[in-house]
Amino acid sequence: MTFPHAANIYWHLPVLIVVISLVYSATRFENWRSIFVEAFRWGLRMTAFLVIIAAALTVLAYVI
Repeated sequence: MTFPHAANIYWHLPVLIVVISLVYSATRFENWRSIFVEAFRWGLRMTAFLVIIAAALTVLAYVI
């Protein structure tokens, strides 16, 4: 697979992060404000985690 075709799967990542964060938050809270606040926090944590993993894998790819 060439790069442009392989990168297409990552276009869905922001949508998945938003949906997963909202669903997880909605299972824990009933108030809409609390759901959105917790979803935003979860989205930030998930995005940071994925960025750290991607950076670590990139570093390992260049070192090894």
